[in-house]
Amino acid sequence: MSARDVFHEVVKTALQKEGWHITHDPFPISVGGVDMSIDLGAERLIGAERQGEKIAVEVKSFLAKSSPVSEFHRALGQFINYRAALKEKAPDRILYLAVPLIIYEEFFQLDFPKARIEENQVKMIVYDTAAEVIVEWKN
Repeated sequence: MSARDVFHEVVKTALQKEGWHITHDPFPISVGGVDMSIDLGAERLIGAERQGEKIAVEVKSFLAKSSPVSEFHRALGQFINYRAALKEKAPDRILYLAVPLIIYEEFFQLDFPKARIEENQVKMIVYDTAAEVIVEWKN
């Protein structure tokens, strides 16, 4: 199992504040002989007896000493692979990439990352690290 992101608990708390039930921490998935681990699995009931929404969340802080571009390459690659694995093994789950608000505002609004996010149809959760809340869901 890979190391947890520094903001793992922040995102977990933020999801719970919005009424999400954490079902997996982490969410293990195996496809084609490869074992992977997405940071969180969660679900939220839509109605008392109706099927709920299910998500998987890959948490990123972008605090590593490498450049934001290197972190972005890694995060985007993971997202694409995890989404493919979920499509095969858990197609009822929607994958989100969770990033801190400051990184979203300073890096993800630049033309190159913005275009890659759109091109690859990356769904995002933007979170506030201090308040431990979700600021925005980007679909």
